[in-house]
Amino acid sequence: MFGGGGGGAAGGMPFGMNVVPSVLQQGASEDRGEGARMNAFVGALAVTDLVKTTLGPKGMDKILQSTGGDVQVTNDGATILKSIHIDNAAAKVLVDISKTQDDEVGDGTTSVCCLAGELLREAEKLLDLKMHPQTVVSGYRLAATAAAKALEAAAVDHGTDVDAFRVDLLNIARTTLSSKVLSQAKELFAKISVDAVLRLKGSTNLDHVQIIKKAGGSLADSWLEPGFILEKKLGVGQPKRIENANILIANTAMDTDKVKIYASRVRVDSLTRVAAIEQAEAEKMTAKVNKILAHGCNVFINRQLIYNRPEQAFTAAGVMAIEHADFDGVERLALVTGGEIVSTFDDPSAVSLGHCDVVSEDMIGEDAVIRFSGCKSGAACTIVLRGATGQLLDEAERSLHDALCVLSQTAVDTRTVLGGGAAEALMARAVDELAPTVAGKASLAVEAFARALRALPAIIADNAGYDSAELVAQLRAAHAAGDAEAGLDMNRGTIGNVRALGITESFKLKRQMLSSAVEAAEMIIRVDDIIKAAPRARDNPHPHM
Repeated sequence: MFGGGGGGAAGGMPFGMNVVPSVLQQGASEDRGEGARMNAFVGALAVTDLVKTTLGPKGMDKILQSTGGDVQVTNDGATILKSIHIDNAAAKVLVDISKTQDDEVGDGTTSVCCLAGELLREAEKLLDLKMHPQTVVSGYRLAATAAAKALEAAAVDHGTDVDAFRVDLLNIARTTLSSKVLSQAKELFAKISVDAVLRLKGSTNLDHVQIIKKAGGSLADSWLEPGFILEKKLGVGQPKRIENANILIANTAMDTDKVKIYASRVRVDSLTRVAAIEQAEAEKMTAKVNKILAHGCNVFINRQLIYNRPEQAFTAAGVMAIEHADFDGVERLALVTGGEIVSTFDDPSAVSLGHCDVVSEDMIGEDAVIRFSGCKSGAACTIVLRGATGQLLDEAERSLHDALCVLSQTAVDTRTVLGGGAAEALMARAVDELAPTVAGKASLAVEAFARALRALPAIIADNAGYDSAELVAQLRAAHAAGDAEAGLDMNRGTIGNVRALGITESFKLKRQMLSSAVEAAEMIIRVDDIIKAAPRARDNPHPHM
């Protein structure tokens, strides 16, 4: 279908003029060249400006309110970006890199968005000077390589020294938590998270670490419980404590003592016939309970409900029976006790029972819980979070999860770098030294890359209410003078020695932040066309109107 008429008289066009055919479906739109680039940059920078106020130890929080009225209070970049609905394609790229950072390392989601945004801000200025996007991209690649080399050269590895490595982990935990809601009790939570990660012995499987939230008390009342806690109550009259527990974990129906004859009508001539049906069902249930008891377990935990008759049978046999354990609880319990989830009971020799030293009922606040101590998997532990409100506990859980993720990744790649803007200033200095050696316009892109790196400490200082231009200038001068350990001390609003202050970050986090931000920025810079599909046509609810 052509866009205009066929001739001079009919279409209002002179004969011989070429008419551009529209290959897009009616309703689809296309932005080309400068318009497309502007659209992409504006969307990406809007996302950056949204989250950058949450960066650093003095970052602010956001309230996210859903259409259902649920409220989240958070400063976690990934949570904020995951919760907002975005229509801009370039903005979605930044949302995706924050998700990647969250999945890969667990923290640094705001940093990666801010760095990508600052790279785009600098690229926009260069493109306004009529520099070709591919020239900017090639300059950025050279700069990113130099920055990565400088970061790797500055990394410190204490993986072989147990005591020094524990100090590194504690410093990383404090640095991660200082920008979160847990900063008021960061010493306690740094110790809790490091102890939990060290129990994993190098594993990154955080399923062994359970987090329970109980409203009440304050954050400082939280603690680490070695073992596992199940948020359930024991059956009536059952033992409250069992030592040397053999645990059978099941996902099976225990309600066949109810008469269930679906879509059928049973006619009987007396109540004794009804009693006979019920008796048959009861015998069937008793046989199932006996099969379960034949496994030699003294604790039975079922994913589904356990009705009165089987519960009485378990109580009479001195077996602790726990019903309706949530699926996550059952899965994690099987993992930490070394058992497996069973649904048929005909072959006891083929079933692995879980084991732990003690199973007991305890109280947390006003809630009864079941505590499993001395689990077969020594990595198992539970972090019990206390706090004033549900929103506070949710944010505390997100903060603690970030710290646990970073620490578990650091336990694998044990290298660390300095935080507080020191790593960014170090990389910026290396990129500055590269710029004069690059011929052509690409050197301007290399210089722009260094400015983007220095924008991160500037954002951290701005969020704390300090003079960012003054502090970043002092930081740059300190690094130029050879002080590679100079960084921002946000408690005093000055430049300090961040190694002495213990401001440490994971090398893997910084490296992932750098590579993800550069790749996302390159992708957006190279855009010269945005094609939007036609919106799906709605059915007309009033066809005759």
